[in-house]
Amino acid sequence: MSTYSSASDQGSIYSSPGRQDYQVGAGTTMSNTRTVNTTSLPALLQSLRSHTINTLPALRRTERLIASLPASTPNKAEIAKALHDAWIYYVDYHSLLNELRGLTKTYPFSESCLEEAKRGVSKGSGNYCYGVLKRVKDHRLIPTHARALAAKPVMWGGRNPSSSEVQKLAAACEAEWTRVLTIVLRHWEG
Repeated sequence: MSTYSSASDQGSIYSSPGRQDYQVGAGTTMSNTRTVNTTSLPALLQSLRSHTINTLPALRRTERLIASLPASTPNKAEIAKALHDAWIYYVDYHSLLNELRGLTKTYPFSESCLEEAKRGVSKGSGNYCYGVLKRVKDHRLIPTHARALAAKPVMWGGRNPSSSEVQKLAAACEAEWTRVLTIVLRHWEG
């Protein structure tokens, strides 16, 4: 897991925490100043391949860092491919779902919603995680899955809920999931 040290641990995990040093491999650190020396690139490559960089904020920092490297950087294409594969692993092996559920404490984010979005996004082009999240938003998958979840008798102690109960629960799920989706998509703004 990527680690960081900061003078302040206050605020959201998605807020800008200021300068930090990130551990990317066995004792190697890089700062978030968008610079990395070529001696730390092998450690970065290893961290991506071993999935120790495994949170959305850490993957986005790494993505920005790689994008800022000069084209002449040794192994840049290999590192970019490892990052691409790390995004796929992050989404396909439930790390994205776990992070979303960690942010939706009252109504855990719908796995079926993410699964539907994943089926409509190609793993071969662009950022797979961003594509999945954008598909959830653009195809309005949250309302559909919130209603489906709210209508399940298991959500009501085994009894069939009334239509007004389904509406209320669906609205609550939709509000919480949409709020979190908006927060997570901010990683790609600016």
